Amino acid sequence: GGVQASSSTFRSREPSKNGHGQDPTVRTSRSTRQSAVNTVDGHVTIGRRGQVHYSLTGATPPTRQPPLVFLHEGLGSVALWRSFPDDVCAAMKQRTTFVYSRHGYGRSSIVSEPRMPTYMHDEALDVLPQILRHFGLERPILIGHSDGASIALLHAGSGHDVAGLVLLAPHVFVEDCSIAAIEKVRESFATTDLSAKMARHHDDPSATFRGWNDVWLSPEFRDWNITSVAESITAPTLLIQGERDRFGTGAQLEAIARSVQGRCETVLLPGVGHSPHLEALAETVAAVVRFLDSLDTKPGRVD
Repeated sequence: GGVQASSSTFRSREPSKNGHGQDPTVRTSRSTRQSAVNTVDGHVTIGRRGQVHYSLTGATPPTRQPPLVFLHEGLGSVALWRSFPDDVCAAMKQRTTFVYSRHGYGRSSIVSEPRMPTYMHDEALDVLPQILRHFGLERPILIGHSDGASIALLHAGSGHDVAGLVLLAPHVFVEDCSIAAIEKVRESFATTDLSAKMARHHDDPSATFRGWNDVWLSPEFRDWNITSVAESITAPTLLIQGERDRFGTGAQLEAIARSVQGRCETVLLPGVGHSPHLEALAETVAAVVRFLDSLDTKPGRVD
């Protein structure tokens, strides 16, 4: 499927419920160097599943620094990153950052059909390349959390050019603890107000939840393993995980670190669970900024 432009608005990361304003406004901030930073919030039609909600923050004039592209977790969205993308952007300065909700999440088009075990491959190899081409985001640094980290690995490992990878709580195979944790989340969805909480950020919380939960708990998914994909990755990689992550153990990071061909750094955060960017925001931002600062990228403005 192709890409079609849709309405865009310029505003904060969380749009109104319908998300399709027609009259653009501009939210602009300026640094001491008098460079403007604009945040564009809107929708674009990608392939057969419909619209994707995105938030694009860019410096004016643009720079040659690789853009930062954020890929959310299995129940995430643009808004559920909270302040993390903005905090990284503010610390790095003069960076383009792009955050989007995948089909079936947040304010993107609702997806009702069941997901296949290849759903992360489909996103990494079909949808994400279309999005990057549409917005002219060349050689990005992919910053992914959980499912988003796996999608980043699949994208980079399939030969797409990336300047670096930042992987928060990545998974490359299915562990018993992952299944046990996901089963507990399913129980919580059935017996608590989790659906109501999700409705604050997802247009169809039930479809969003089932799309993620059902495929992970399907017998066909138990053999899912993308460790070999990492063997093709030469880009610098930063791995961050909480030591108390109940969805995956340190074996995930060890498998990735053994497999990638490029430089790889690992950060384990004590007392932190599955969401380092929410549970240890300052430490996570600091680790990401140190890593990004260390990359061999040449700053400069596009004339």
